[in-house]
Formats: sequence, structure tokens, C-alpha cells
Amino acid sequence: MYDALVFNKIKQVLGGKVRIMITGTAPISKDVLNFFKVVFGVPIMEGYGQTENAGACCLTHETDPRTQHVGGPIGSCKIRLRDVPEMGYLATDKPPRGEI
Repeated sequence: MYDALVFNKIKQVLGGKVRIMITGTAPISKDVLNFFKVVFGVPIMEGYGQTENAGACCLTHETDPRTQHVGGPIGSCKIRLRDVPEMGYLATDKPPRGEI
């Protein structure tokens, strides 16, 4: 019922043909992400990467329903966590902390 009355109107604002959404550059709030998942009914993937590696190095899988994580590394990337002792960040911390 909500699809017909409300959500289809919102979908039409973006042309009505959205098949997938991808977000990156900064964490998206859990509430906003869940709202978009409900409204658009399409997979929303979150990505993480650094300019130095030409964009995304991690990406959530399109079938992953969880929020607030960026998924695992894509096939062509390896990720290493380095200690930053001057900030008290150690890869041996529980949970691990450091610089990617």
C-alpha cells in the first residue's frame, strides 16, 4: 500500500528506474540508509577507499542487509592495518585499531 501511495512518487523523482545505489566518501547514517532501502527497494552498497588507490577498495555485497560497515576488500585490493603508537592505536588492540 505504501509503495503505491508514497514510495512510487519518491521513486519518480529519480526517474523511476533506479536499480542499485552506491554511497561513499563518508559514512551514511543508519536511519538514512534504512529509509532509502525501504523507499527504493533496491540494493544499496556502501564503499570505502582512499584517493591514493583510485577509489573504492571495500564494498558491501549487494545482498548484505546489514548497515554501518563497508564490507570486505574488492578482489584487486589488499588491506593492512598499521600501528600508530603516538595515538595509542595498535593492530593488537581488542578491537584492532590503526591506520589503513
